Amino acid sequence: MRLNVDSDIALTHLLTRKKQTMIAALGVTVGIGIFIFMISLVVGFNRYSDEALFKAAPHLRIYKDDMLSQPLIPQSNSGYATVIVNPKITNVSNALINPEKIMADLIKQEDVVTVAPQVSVNLFYNNGTSQINGVASGVNILEANAMFNIQSTMLAGDVRNLVATPNGILIGVGIARKLNIQLHDNINITSSVGVVKVMKVEGIFKTSNSNIDLTKSYVNLAVSQQLLHQSSSFVTDILVNIKDPDKAPEFSKRLQRVTIYKVEDWQAANEQTMSSKKTRAVMFGAISLAILLVAAFGIYNIINMTIKEKLNDIAILKATGFSGKDVINIFIKETLIMGFIGTLFGLLLAAGLIKVVSGIYIGGDREYFPIGFELSIFIAGAIIGMLVTLGAGYIPALNAAKIDPIEIFRK
Repeated sequence: MRLNVDSDIALTHLLTRKKQTMIAALGVTVGIGIFIFMISLVVGFNRYSDEALFKAAPHLRIYKDDMLSQPLIPQSNSGYATVIVNPKITNVSNALINPEKIMADLIKQEDVVTVAPQVSVNLFYNNGTSQINGVASGVNILEANAMFNIQSTMLAGDVRNLVATPNGILIGVGIARKLNIQLHDNINITSSVGVVKVMKVEGIFKTSNSNIDLTKSYVNLAVSQQLLHQSSSFVTDILVNIKDPDKAPEFSKRLQRVTIYKVEDWQAANEQTMSSKKTRAVMFGAISLAILLVAAFGIYNIINMTIKEKLNDIAILKATGFSGKDVINIFIKETLIMGFIGTLFGLLLAAGLIKVVSGIYIGGDREYFPIGFELSIFIAGAIIGMLVTLGAGYIPALNAAKIDPIEIFRK
């Protein structure tokens, strides 16, 4: 019964101060709306960044790392001088030993989705007197397409044509523009060991990375081996995709313990990208929290002002048998009602902002602004909004509960 009385008193306070109630709720609306919008923006940007990155980079890469020259005689006693060779990178083959066995063991792992061999070839693209240096990835194109979804980046041609064309090549749009190459044209390539081949352009792709578009190409695995004068068993890299890309560092450490080769996860290979993601998250998160705190202070001030104006009412309530707990309950209910109204409209505001911004055309391969509705962010925003408003209202409510009615009546 007392709970109903508390609710009636709380509603009476709110309805008699409609303007202040709406201002407080509006503060929460703006705070929650901007908070959800900002976080959605960060998630959208990061997802777009990852998708663009994974069009050309695997989650994990296994390769033979370059090694510095080692001492001819290991130093075992500080009294002897160490005999060393020149501290330069040793000129040894970067081929993986028994790559088929490594790939067979990897594909058995529960977390692994795709495994593909690769041969990287440094070369020159030539068309008449024009020349561009770059790198060709020798792959089994269907496996590579399953890993990178190359087909989604194709402006012309089809990745499957590479299977039927032994001397086929897929080139980036930057190479095509620089050398004035069209689909089905021939292009000369010269490898770092001097092998020259005439290739037929079976596709032109465009990623969101201009550097990749200006240097990268895909050829059949056998062609890349021929360009380096190597046998059919020659493989320089093993590319791995796992179910959860975010777990790549953990998987990499586990794998590194059982192989002599270098295992590099995509986060370690793209430190600049990861730094940008963290910077965006911190920046937008700080702005969002600042807006929420402003909204919280607005509620705090309004509840505090209400308590000061209702000192006589509070004293009468306590004199007629209401406890300090009841007083806290009344003002907490006022806070929760304002918070609920503000949070509800905040969710609608965030949804409207996301809807508008997601329709903005930005061009490129993404076309529209990278933001979308994330149910988990909306739920988190609603919970945070209610907690912030609850905290903002609890402090003045606690002070109201400590009011001595006798002191008020004396005044």
